[in-house]
Amino acid sequence: MKNRDDKQKDLEALRKDLESAKNLFVTGFEKLKVSQDFELRKVVRGAGGHYRVIKNNIAAKAAEGTASEAVLKDLKGMCSLAYTSSDPVALAKALTAYAKANPVFTFKAGFVEGRAIDIKSINDLATMPSKEEILSKLLFLINAPAQRLVTAMNAVGRNLAVVIDQGCKENKFQS
Repeated sequence: MKNRDDKQKDLEALRKDLESAKNLFVTGFEKLKVSQDFELRKVVRGAGGHYRVIKNNIAAKAAEGTASEAVLKDLKGMCSLAYTSSDPVALAKALTAYAKANPVFTFKAGFVEGRAIDIKSINDLATMPSKEEILSKLLFLINAPAQRLVTAMNAVGRNLAVVIDQGCKENKFQS
């Protein structure tokens, strides 16, 4: 059993992580085997996140005064946190895919970009396109009008060149 100093260090480390994390998913992991837990941690790291098993009362104390306080109070059962400061969609996709493959892994709540979300919103977030895909679509939409304008402007010169070329081939221009 941990002594008071170790518990205080855990509390301070968790508070530091909660202050830096912009996106947080509270999950349940009852009946999860060690090999499944190892795989889960690997999946979370691959998505750019961190995973931590927590004690509910330490999480509630660590969250006091932070933005994630509403999500972490009154937790029940075995809980863990998956959190990231970068892309929440990538982490949500990774966790949702893992939850489909391992039904004992469940979502309890979430916190994304300053607001608490429910389980349905986590699934909605997981079905969103990635940040890179959204940016590429946005750049295509910005670039498309300019590309169409250049194509239309070039069409006049191209059509004139085609007419002159056909006229030369058919000997329409004679001196």
